[in-house]
Amino acid sequence: MTASNIRVRFAPSPTGGLHLGGVRTALFNYLFAKKNNGTFILRIEDTDQGRFVPGAEQYILDCLEWCGISPDEGPHKEGAYGPYRQSERKSSYKKFAEQLIAQGHAYYAFDTPEELEKMREAFRTESNPSPQYDSKIRLGMNNSLTLPIDKVDELINQGTPYVVRIKMPASTEITLHDMIRGEIVFNTDQVDDKVLLKADGMPTYHLAVVVDDHEMKITHAFRGEEWLPSAPVHVLLWDYLGWKNQMPKWAHLPLILKPDGQGKLSKRDGDRLGFPVFAMDWQDPKSNELTKGFKEMGFLPEAFINMLAMLGWNDGTGEEIFSLEQLIERFSIDRIHKGGAKFDFEKAKWFNQEWIKKSETKRLLPLVQKILKNHDIEATEEALTEIIPMVKERCQLLNDFVAQVAYFFQDPVQIDVASVQPKWDEKKQLFFEGWKKTLQEIETWDAAVIENTFKEAATLAGIKPGELQLPLRIMLVGAKFGPTVFDIAFRIGKEATTRRIGHFLTLLAQ
Repeated sequence: MTASNIRVRFAPSPTGGLHLGGVRTALFNYLFAKKNNGTFILRIEDTDQGRFVPGAEQYILDCLEWCGISPDEGPHKEGAYGPYRQSERKSSYKKFAEQLIAQGHAYYAFDTPEELEKMREAFRTESNPSPQYDSKIRLGMNNSLTLPIDKVDELINQGTPYVVRIKMPASTEITLHDMIRGEIVFNTDQVDDKVLLKADGMPTYHLAVVVDDHEMKITHAFRGEEWLPSAPVHVLLWDYLGWKNQMPKWAHLPLILKPDGQGKLSKRDGDRLGFPVFAMDWQDPKSNELTKGFKEMGFLPEAFINMLAMLGWNDGTGEEIFSLEQLIERFSIDRIHKGGAKFDFEKAKWFNQEWIKKSETKRLLPLVQKILKNHDIEATEEALTEIIPMVKERCQLLNDFVAQVAYFFQDPVQIDVASVQPKWDEKKQLFFEGWKKTLQEIETWDAAVIENTFKEAATLAGIKPGELQLPLRIMLVGAKFGPTVFDIAFRIGKEATTRRIGHFLTLLAQ
């Protein structure tokens, strides 16, 4: 097989927001494909129509586009192996289910929900709280293995609802080679007779993933390790359908764990701990509940995918900052970890800060301008071009630019007078009153000139300049942050500088 024949797929269900674990699966697929000059496919697994959510498919496409990992083929970009929505491939699954039945590898099951619940109650024990429909139980149930052939035909002809289940062989070892975990051996006694075709004629994941991977000529399949228990079913289906030699190579990715490492990271964890777990904002069309995403919280896509790549992978050098192009160049499956990766939001913000620092002003300018506009702050492109380099190292999130930039364009609303009052005295009051008059008379408004007049006035007043810079910063900014205070004064101009000093002195006098 040549590298150009490599085909991988990201196959999400359109049921809601795109979890960062899903994006990482897409990213690893993308990196592997691009590293090997292969094709990255998006397949929408919408067989569970009860969970389908309007708008979710477009949301998935938008997320991938924002991340910079748009698919080469998919519902939005038809290729030679479509359709790329499973709901549009419905007719192709039933014939394979019937083929399996004819071969004796699957069977019709007519059990009602009440009968299934009765079975679970009958076989439930302390050691087996959730009995499964398996080789030990199937012969006591209502299916084509226990009913006469004419009765089965009668039920089907009458339109009696049924599902098709795989007939798992008893006490058989199934071996799977995983590109991350090596050889994995499963015993079929631990696996139930999974439903392959549902009563509505739609396939379950188990049948659809095998049929679609075969028909789309998928060569390598990346998915989360939570699918490992189902792997023996899929291996058998590849074999039973006569496609064993065409089965893709599997890689089961490690889980992204909660910050304490105790279990898989969930949306509930994000809600509880105050960080996003979705790539972008997701508003549920049924409940109108809005769940925040990394994009809207102020992450650069470069930082987001860099952070995701490092959750369960590294290139062995100890380096952590990689562009998408560098990730493609250095990606290798043998560097993916077997163990789960703890999600650390502080580390995620560190990645974002590093990317903000290394981003050119022209990259940040439209993003910052948009954020400021959303906060009713009008800032010209010319002014921001000068200001962004002054403040960007202080921003962990793009939204931090609001606080770091706002005071350049409007007087601060909140002023931290309390930080100045304890050490304020008459000498400092007189200094600022006098220096304000000096500033009003300066002909050349320049940061160096402003600083020189400040130091000269401080020397004449007998006060160390360092004791006066914090009060000046709070006068101009409202708080204890920002770039060099004389650069701030230069940027906001003479009129704003003297006005803010005067306003602060008025506040102290109250």
